[in-house]
Amino acid sequence: MSKRARHTKVLEIIKQHRVASQEGLRELLHAQGTEVTQATLSRDIRELRLVKVPDAEGASHYSLPEEWESTPPLQTLLPMLFQSAEGVGNFLVVKTLKGGAQAVALGIDWEEWPEVVGTLAGDDTILMIFRDAGAVPVVQQRLEHMAGVLAT
Repeated sequence: MSKRARHTKVLEIIKQHRVASQEGLRELLHAQGTEVTQATLSRDIRELRLVKVPDAEGASHYSLPEEWESTPPLQTLLPMLFQSAEGVGNFLVVKTLKGGAQAVALGIDWEEWPEVVGTLAGDDTILMIFRDAGAVPVVQQRLEHMAGVLAT
């Protein structure tokens, strides 16, 4: 099967089902007769720009980029999902509720803060990488204020 055909199937599945994991997506593809490795599926998800977003109950699922664009901005997500942040060197580790890290990291990326080189997100943890260690406490306070953890 071509990459284009596989991408089409992945998008069809995401539109029809709330898929919470790569393994779940792989199983749905298999049920439709498409075999795919984890590495290929991971690459497909990245190329299709799928993101995991939390629902009202806090569970997360893959979403299409256009669906994500209609979801709340970072200042709305942080009060719901932010748990804590701790800096060390040029890094800031941000903890979120389970399933919230990818949505929050995408929101941070979309802010395009000049201090931030990039973010890496897992399920409930984000690693923020900075150009200068001096920016870490500034951005940590910014996130905490947006989350409502610190008084403004």
